This record gives sequence, structure tokens and C-alpha cells, in this order.
Amino acid sequence: MPTIKVIINAGSGKDEDKNATKNRLAEAFRFNNLDAHFSFAESGEQLLEMAKEAAKSDYQTIVAAGGDGTISAVAAAIAETDKTLGVLPLGTLNHFSKDLNISAEPEEAVRVIAENYIEEIDAAEVNGQIFINNSSIGLYPQIVRRRERQQERLGRGKWSAAFWAAIAVLRRYPFLLIKLTIDGKEFTRKTPFVFIGNNEYEMDSFNIGGRKCLDAGNLSVYVLHRTGRMGLVRLVLRSIFGMLRQATDFETYCTDKITIETHHKKLLVAFDGEVKPMETPLHYRIRPNALRVIVPKKVDSE
Repeated sequence: MPTIKVIINAGSGKDEDKNATKNRLAEAFRFNNLDAHFSFAESGEQLLEMAKEAAKSDYQTIVAAGGDGTISAVAAAIAETDKTLGVLPLGTLNHFSKDLNISAEPEEAVRVIAENYIEEIDAAEVNGQIFINNSSIGLYPQIVRRRERQQERLGRGKWSAAFWAAIAVLRRYPFLLIKLTIDGKEFTRKTPFVFIGNNEYEMDSFNIGGRKCLDAGNLSVYVLHRTGRMGLVRLVLRSIFGMLRQATDFETYCTDKITIETHHKKLLVAFDGEVKPMETPLHYRIRPNALRVIVPKKVDSE
């Protein structure tokens, strides 16, 4: 039986947690008669290196064990290769695995890997950076960057740091003047937030963030309408509680590529929970069927 490579993001865990996680996963793989080789990444840089090495290795199946950022990093390394991605959701939100209907229970997720039911899904890209969920500019990446700084410098918890980071960003009344090029047409907008999804997201009611399919070959683009300071605060609060309304809060587009220009030479760009500065203009495109992913078998309805 072919050997499976399992890359685990253990950078934030304690040694005993790592050992317990490895033992639990090893037992699950043995129970399903799978030969798994484990590697623990202690940092984001080490994770990227392990993913790149795995993409060049003889392993056919590469399993990413961690949150959305971990899975995204491994997916980016093996996109448009003959490798197959396995998913073990060990993060907090696990958006990608939820959209694929993969259980957050490790034993169940390993069972899915053992069944080896493979589908081809899309990936998206911005200036050469592959992402599997979504990317954004404006409010969100600024809040994430400030939150990370507060966690590092002030030792605040994640949610407390996020609250104060949001207050600091909103106080500056942040808006971007951008030019969008979609399907050969140009639009100029002043907006606090642009969201680009790998395929279409549900942005209504309490279903914010969900996708019904990941293989339609489209980017979903959501441009938040310009509003006053208090209106912006209300929008942020509604987004926290999952109550953004696609019809009234966003201008939406569906396309296979989009260019975003601004007078800024660089912009903070968020993608799958990570944030980094990128040179403008930003070129987004869909990469159809770029990933081979192991998913639960579909139950035929009678």
C-alpha cells in the first residue's frame, strides 16, 4: 500500500499535545490500514518547506493536518500536480473542510482519506499566491495585522486583541479608492472592503462564509458599499454576527479574473487567514480543477 505523508502544524502546541495528537492520528491511520509518515512543522516557514518537499517527493497523497492556513499552504504547493490532498481539520474554524463536508473528528476524517474518493476542485490566485477559500483587501487585513501586533506586544487574547484592533481601524474611517477591471469593463469605487472568493459564497443571514460547490470555475467578488462611519460600524457588527445582506450591503460580481488598481504601491492582502503586503495592481484569477482532493463519498439519493 502506498505511503501517505501527513504534515501537521504543531507550532502553537505543547510537546505533550503534539505527542497526543500524533498518537491519536497514528492509531486512526493504523485502524484504517494506512501507512502514514508524520512530520511536525514548528513554524510557518517550516510548514512551507515541508509542503514543497512533499510536492517533489514520491508520496502520492499529502495530508494537511491543521487549520485553513495549514491546508492552504499544502494545497498551494501541490496545486496542478498529480498529488492528492487529504484534509485533517484541526483548526478553530475549518471553513475549507466544512465546505467539503469533512468531519472535524480526526478518526472520521482519516476514514474518509482511507476511502480515497477523489474530486477535482478549483483554486484561486492573487499575484501568484494560491488560496483555497478567499482573499480580501481593506478592513479585514488591517484588523488582522493590528490584532497580531497586539497579541505579540501586549499579550492580549485573540478575541480581545481583535476587538481593540477593529476599534483602532474603524477610528481611521478606512476607505480605498480602487479601479476594478472585470470582463473588460472598468469600474471605480470607494469602499472599505473587497472580498474575493474561490467560487460563490453565501453572504445572507447566518450562512455567511459557506459554499455549495468548489468546482464552478468562478471567482465571487463582493464590494462593500460606501457608507458613513456609523453605518460602517453597523456593518462590522453585522458581519461579526453573520447578518450581512448580500442584496443591500454588497455589489457583487461573478467572473474568472479581476484586476484591482489603486494609487497605493502596496496593499495588505488577506488570503485564507494569512496577511502580507503585495505590490499593486492585484491580479486575481481562478484556476479550474487545480486540486485533487479526497472528499466523503456522495450518497446517491433514490
